[in-house]
Amino acid sequence: MELTSFGLRDLVAEALAGILQRPGRAALTALGTVLGVGAFVAVLGLTATASSQIDSRFSLLTATEVTIEDVAREQNEFAGPAFPEDAGERIEHLNGVEHAGVHWPVRASEGRQLSVRSSPVAGATGEKTDVVAAAPGALLAAVPHLAQGRLYDAYHADARQRVVVLSSSVADRLGITTLEAQPAVFIGEHPFTVIGIVDDVQRKPDLLLSVLVPHTTAEQLWGTPTEEAEMLIATRIGAAVQIADEAPTALRPDHPEYLRAIAPPDPRKLRSSVTSDLDELFLLLASICLVIGAVGIANTTLVAVLERTGEIGLRRAVGARSRHVASQFLTESGALGALGGLVGTSIGTLVVVVVAVARDWTPVIHTGTIAAAPAIGLVTGLLAGLYPALRAARIQPVEALRR
Repeated sequence: MELTSFGLRDLVAEALAGILQRPGRAALTALGTVLGVGAFVAVLGLTATASSQIDSRFSLLTATEVTIEDVAREQNEFAGPAFPEDAGERIEHLNGVEHAGVHWPVRASEGRQLSVRSSPVAGATGEKTDVVAAAPGALLAAVPHLAQGRLYDAYHADARQRVVVLSSSVADRLGITTLEAQPAVFIGEHPFTVIGIVDDVQRKPDLLLSVLVPHTTAEQLWGTPTEEAEMLIATRIGAAVQIADEAPTALRPDHPEYLRAIAPPDPRKLRSSVTSDLDELFLLLASICLVIGAVGIANTTLVAVLERTGEIGLRRAVGARSRHVASQFLTESGALGALGGLVGTSIGTLVVVVVAVARDWTPVIHTGTIAAAPAIGLVTGLLAGLYPALRAARIQPVEALRR
């Protein structure tokens, strides 16, 4: 007798019966595919989500920042400071500029940091702290957040007043907790009135470890800007590249080569670079998980073939053909892969949503990723079960029943 009819419903029913005979083993077998597909969905989802955040942050902050460096000594060893006295005013006259100003670190003799202390007592010890000379425009371009007081402005700079703005960390170290009593600090031997305390800046985070003084006051007390002088420019969105092209000529029409403008990078290149790095790294891990899952399915299916040799022989004896046996085991492995793909897709999607909520991001998952993930699990299961299914199909009925 030969079995001539073995429909899809029969095939699925037999495959499910084979899987449910050992549910624990089936669950562990599908675990590798769950991890692989879950990693695949999570990687692509997190990459898309991170890319959208890069675009947003780039547009809001980085795309509006231009830095101008003094490279006069690189061009001419006898050249003096490249920035003119009215550098900020010249740049702020350009269309698209919001704030601009020069800043540089102030050094004592032999390039040492200046001593800053809160006591006027002669010989009192102070701590070595970064002192930064910054034009009022540079402070505004850094987008500071004031904890107390105010920033110095053009009036303080024009009058060369001895006022300072401290970072909150420096103020804590100096024991300054309030500005109500108009506290003073001593930079070297020179007293300065503290008029503001800053606890955060959106640009130039190194300012949070510094004492900020008006650039004109610093020039009067400690001399002209050092070779480390830079200009920080805050522009409107879309104007940064143009300002970077125009700024050197606007500042030094006689020697524009004395100044180097650093414009923000192309956001599309930045996004594609970050996305590519994430894809290559994490998709490799997802592929490894899928391979491990495929090996697990293949191993379990092969063991099932060996354990069910008698069953296979009995099926062949009552008329089942080789293709029927092969189809049954291939369907079992495919079902395990598809089940793992569905569970993995759900877990991967949940991971993306949880991470996005924790980071206050908007989760982004492409529909193609959700649609392809279960199919990847199915294909993985079918490929893994191909060899065990062919081996089962080659078992001869007489040999199987004898065993």
